Amino acid sequence: MILAGFVLLAVGATDLVRQFVPRRWVGYVVAAAVILLLGIGGDALLPALLGLGAGALWIWSMPDAGSTRAGFWPAVALAALSIGAVVWGGARDTAGLIGEMWTLRSPFGEVPFDLVVLALGAGVFLLESANLVVRAALDGEHTWRPAEVSVPVPPSDASSAPVSAAAHVGETPAVSAVIPADPRHGFKGGRLIGPLERVLVMILTLAAAYPVLAAMLAAKGIVRFPEISRDGETGARAEYFLVGSLVSWVIGLGAAFLVWWAAHS
Repeated sequence: MILAGFVLLAVGATDLVRQFVPRRWVGYVVAAAVILLLGIGGDALLPALLGLGAGALWIWSMPDAGSTRAGFWPAVALAALSIGAVVWGGARDTAGLIGEMWTLRSPFGEVPFDLVVLALGAGVFLLESANLVVRAALDGEHTWRPAEVSVPVPPSDASSAPVSAAAHVGETPAVSAVIPADPRHGFKGGRLIGPLERVLVMILTLAAAYPVLAAMLAAKGIVRFPEISRDGETGARAEYFLVGSLVSWVIGLGAAFLVWWAAHS
């Protein structure tokens, strides 16, 4: 259990640093120091080191810009490792110095340190790392394709086609140009909506608030329906919405499953 917690915490922390910290090396050092201190204090130095190693591999295999080097497989490997660590790792009897001083009670009983690390790691992973997983899934499914449009350009520049659609408006003759019909253009709130949605899915699932969860997921489809209905013949935007939403929900439900299994093991 503690291994899965540190792996998810390290991976999630590295992606938060890549996204929000200008001087990344400073953020990496701080994140590594916090994880190592938790590992030393919780008598779990080896899992903490393994988590940092997983974070380094994640940075290499899942870049924050451009196509991924290994496609969707790093996410599959991470999921397998986390599930295996929770299902077969189990909970520890002691948690070092932190475990001796640790006292956290909930309406369901005392919450052990290992479970808190796992829940924290899962929550941090849902914030930014899950965005990379969703992007890798969308890129792997090729949910958008370039569209051919006619763009007018001056006769002297006809040999340099294709050109930008915004260039030389009103000139002749028309030359075919390739403009990416990317449905992701305009979804600027996705980086905030996605993490909030996954965290809510995890919390509502753990709280067994299934009617509220179903209503929230249905509301998202209703809000997006007018935009999807104008998709046209290609269906690219509908594919983008469905693939992205399903992958995002699966990640949130998977995080809830890990925490639930660990709490009941």
